[in-house]
Amino acid sequence: MQKTLYGIPNCDTVKKARAWLLENGHDVAFHDFNKAGLERATAARWLDELDWEILVNRKGTTWRKLPDERKAAIVDKASALELMLEHTSVIKRPVLEGDGALAVGFSPDHYARLMGAA
Repeated sequence: MQKTLYGIPNCDTVKKARAWLLENGHDVAFHDFNKAGLERATAARWLDELDWEILVNRKGTTWRKLPDERKAAIVDKASALELMLEHTSVIKRPVLEGDGALAVGFSPDHYARLMGAA
């Protein structure tokens, strides 16, 4: 499975991850949430591997703009899945997936380990 980086192109963290991947010679497909959305099966697969609280960015603007009752309703994997599909911008970015790896966020050291560069 080819590695895919999921995110939005104007996100600073996504920009840093894409630049690192390019600078280090890694051919990784980019999936733009704004243009391509997110398939239910993909989000469900992520939630099978990671806790929903890792994937849902509760510090971001999208989360903060949600009504309090909507925030209070996000209590488990199922409710997080629906929120992630409704508002892909609530997903912590970037998500790097492929070859058995699933990483959320970006750090050069972590990516080096994942990509076998360290």
